[in-house]
Formats: sequence, structure tokens, C-alpha cells
Amino acid sequence: MRYFLIKSVSMLLLVVCFCVANAQDDVTIVAPTSEAAEGLDLQAVSELFKDSKNLEEFEKNLNDPDEGVNNLDLDDNGDVDYIRVVEEIADDTHVIILQAALGEDQFQDVATIEVEKGDGDEAYNMQVHGNDEIYGENYYVAPAHVHIHTWPVIAWIYRPVYRPYRSAFYFGFYPRWWRPYRPVTFNVYHKRTVRFRKSTTFSVHRTTRVRSVSRVKYQPRRTTLVKKKTTVTRKTTVKRGNKKVTKTTKVTKTKRGGKKKTTVKKTKVKKTKKGGKKKTTVKRTKVRRKKK
Repeated sequence: MRYFLIKSVSMLLLVVCFCVANAQDDVTIVAPTSEAAEGLDLQAVSELFKDSKNLEEFEKNLNDPDEGVNNLDLDDNGDVDYIRVVEEIADDTHVIILQAALGEDQFQDVATIEVEKGDGDEAYNMQVHGNDEIYGENYYVAPAHVHIHTWPVIAWIYRPVYRPYRSAFYFGFYPRWWRPYRPVTFNVYHKRTVRFRKSTTFSVHRTTRVRSVSRVKYQPRRTTLVKKKTTVTRKTTVKRGNKKVTKTTKVTKTKRGGKKKTTVKKTKVKKTKKGGKKKTTVKRTKVRRKKK
């Protein structure tokens, strides 16, 4: 009886360990991209924000050709667009807007950095939210288990007497140190910004972490001067033990007759096993949704 009890407990422990190991092996990689978004890596933007002393320095670093983070050419005129930084505040919630200046009073919001303060000296939360039209819906870059209250820029925007930052620059009026420069190819840009992606400070998410953003009166700016394609391709890879599932989703947003149409195209879903013994390919049809 004693032998049977010990054997049962051992088998139970083995099952629990196996389940935990499989749970730890589950990894989801979210990698949205579009032609418009390929010129601005939001993980690199997050690193610049973390290391900046204030928003003025952040704007300079963001547009500095030597940093190599901004490679946006949304209007496809052959020059990298200048990104200005403006800020909106409501109570202890800050929305820092990254806008590409494409023409006289023509701005395209690219992303927002959203920061909120909770109860306690260390209770800060932040995320970088990619513009839906450029990065697709629900694309967030957020700190991974990092206390952001130690960052200089956080202390700066939450000092006792503070006024929202608004860039002094716009289309046709730029800093003296800045000159238009040519964008590089995607492969060159990817290699140039890999140093930022190696950091484990930030990770990509599909859900928001900053809950108080709705308090801020912010209306995204958009312009028809954007010529780059905004079709978003999102690849999600899930690993479970020796199985791998890859799903590619394409999202295109257009307007017809004043109504917005969203077309979602789901392509291949692949399941494989080690040794190449099993391979399943599933094709999914288009799903269209119309919003009034």
C-alpha cells in the first residue's frame, strides 16, 4: 500500500511538472508591419524615451540621423519626415503624441506614449501605442517588469510645476541642426536598430495597460498626404512544446462612400512537429466588416 501511494504521488508530480514545462514553452510573438510603419520601430522609440532627460531631448534624439531611429517617409517624397512631439495632460495621465509634419497644418499621428501615475511613489505605468492606421489595431510596446519611476523623463514630466510640452517646430520650420535626409532600405534600417531590440526592457502586447487614457482629450490627427501603404501584416507565432503554429493576418482600412471598411485576410496556419513528420496547412477565407 505504501509503495502504491509513493508511486501515485510520483506520477502526479511528473504530470504537474510536464504541464508547467509546456506552459513555459508557450511563446507568442506579435510582429505587425506595414509599408508605412517600417520606418519607425516603436521598441527603439521606447528605448530613446527611457534614456532621455526630458521631452525636448527625446524629440531631438528621435530625429537625429546619427541615432538612426526615424526612417519614416509617409508622403513618399524621398526625404525622412520630421516627427514633432506634443503632449496632452489630464490629472496624472500624460499622452505624448508623435506627429509627422507632412504639409502646412497637415499632421499624421504615428504613435502615442501614454503614462499614468497611480497611488504610491513607484506606481507609474506606461506604454507606446502605435497608430491603428499604421501599425494595426491594438499594437502596444510596454516595459517588462521594470520600475519606470527611476527614469529621468518620468521625474521631469511629473515635477510639481509642469506645463505640457509642445514642439516649436512644424512643416517648413525645423531645428538648425536638422536637415532632410534620404531614407534607407528596410534591411539596412532593421540592422541599424537591432541594438534596441536586443534589450529586454520592453515587449510587444495586444492589450492596453494604461487604463486612464480616456481622461485625456485627444483626437488623433490624420492626413491624406500619406502615400505609403497602410496594409498591416501581423504574424503571430505560438510554440507549444514541439508544435508550432504560425498565423498571418492582413488588415486593410479604406473608406468608400464615407463609410469605413475593414478587410481581414487570414492566410496560412502551419502546424509542425520535430523531425518534419507532420505538417498541416489550413487556409482561411476573407472576413469583411463594415463600420458605419
